[in-house]
Amino acid sequence: MPEAWETWWFRLEPLGPEHNERDYEAWTSSIDHIRKTPGFAPGDWGDDAWPYDMPLASNLVDLERHAAEFRDKISFAYSVIAANSSDVLGCVYINADETGAADAKVRCWLRSTSASDDVMFAAAIKGWLNKEWPFEKVRFPGRPRLNIG
Repeated sequence: MPEAWETWWFRLEPLGPEHNERDYEAWTSSIDHIRKTPGFAPGDWGDDAWPYDMPLASNLVDLERHAAEFRDKISFAYSVIAANSSDVLGCVYINADETGAADAKVRCWLRSTSASDDVMFAAAIKGWLNKEWPFEKVRFPGRPRLNIG
């Protein structure tokens, strides 16, 4: 699985504890926006109700879990970092599809200040998955037009 990916306007790197403060600021400043982002509506991702309020220390525990899952190749969470700074713009989550309908299911979000880039961003993620990942079928809950295969 790719460790990173870089475009002209963002780069992806495995989400981990080193992103804690910047990740926390990005999603806590955008909770309402993320909840409206395709893939984050109730039921789009099983019983996961994130984003919900949590302290910074709990976010760190969550990021440590994401890093361990990435290392163990269980699931893959990426931090979306602005190409021209260290600002966290959002996240991408790639998990096994427990329904069996696809090899993977993917959801992604950008902070509210980057909301106008959401459609272009999600399309870029689809292209990256199609080119760089070994999946035949990918499901984007809440975004059926992006499904692969």
